[in-house]
Amino acid sequence: MCFVCMGMSLLLTGCGNKTGETVSVYCFGDYIDPLLIRDFEKETGIKVVYSTFDTNEELYPVIKNNGADYDVICASDYMIEKLREEGYLAELDKTLIPNLKNILPNYMEKAESYDPGGKFSVPHTWGTMGIMYNRKTIGKGEKIDSWNDLWKKKYRGKIVMPDSMRDTIGIGLKKNDYSINTVDVHQLLAAQYDLKEQKPYVYKYVNDSARDLIIGESADLAVVWNGEYLYSKVEKKDVEFVVPKEGSEEFIDAWAITAKGKNKENANKWINFMLSKKAAITNFNYLTYTIPNKFVYDNIDELVKNFDEQAYGGKGIIKENKIVFPSDDVLKRCEILRNLGPEGDDLYTDIWKKFKAS
Repeated sequence: MCFVCMGMSLLLTGCGNKTGETVSVYCFGDYIDPLLIRDFEKETGIKVVYSTFDTNEELYPVIKNNGADYDVICASDYMIEKLREEGYLAELDKTLIPNLKNILPNYMEKAESYDPGGKFSVPHTWGTMGIMYNRKTIGKGEKIDSWNDLWKKKYRGKIVMPDSMRDTIGIGLKKNDYSINTVDVHQLLAAQYDLKEQKPYVYKYVNDSARDLIIGESADLAVVWNGEYLYSKVEKKDVEFVVPKEGSEEFIDAWAITAKGKNKENANKWINFMLSKKAAITNFNYLTYTIPNKFVYDNIDELVKNFDEQAYGGKGIIKENKIVFPSDDVLKRCEILRNLGPEGDDLYTDIWKKFKAS
């Protein structure tokens, strides 16, 4: 769920291409350490053609209409489900992915909701959506623990919301204790109404700079993913993150192989590489999003301690405090987005267009 660098396309050939083989990777912007691309090329001799997109909704028509141009993609849970159901994904060749054993079993179980049997995808990152805030700027004694805090007049002009259909509508739904996967028209209209009422309080709707607006004190409250916490805490010690008491969105972004892609063997090799110990730890240190890999989980205290030492000289300001790997109590309040089918998609799109135009 990281949204950066819309539309950027890179051709990275750092270590040469002795085999003449390629793999075309289509991913959210700034979602892997660029050094891993060079490492993969050096290890396999396969040239990586790397392109990025901004949102799942941008990805979908590209794969639907030009799927042959891409071999492997990274997409979110509900989009994996949609692409799988519509026949745009190919089954994984697990004989080429021995590092699949490194993915923590409970995350594979979570993935069953959108990819039964794990035949078409492998988790890359995981996390929760919540509110990031600057303890110093919100006021002494103020408690942030509810989506309703994003509707408070005292924060007018200091609130940052996502510019993403399912995520933003989901906040309006959760505020009213509705499911983020509802297709009930009355519930969706209530969410639309509340989001329209909130508009005058919102400083910006963004997908890729919310954390920077908090760090720079341009905003007091911002909706972000928990993976933004570590990076932000390194930059500013007053930053905090909370999953609202009403519940929130739990996401899995996953690797998958396109049905029309020309280099399926190389796509499987790419996925296997990204599941390796080195790639998982390297990417966690670069991205700070939760990597559901046993090597990250088993070393999380040490990895987080390193962030604290680099930023604050080991004073314990940054700790493994259940933000990177939230507790079961938090997760019980969260839902994974589901594919809603054509009618559901049309309903949400209509709500979103009317909200944007309001």
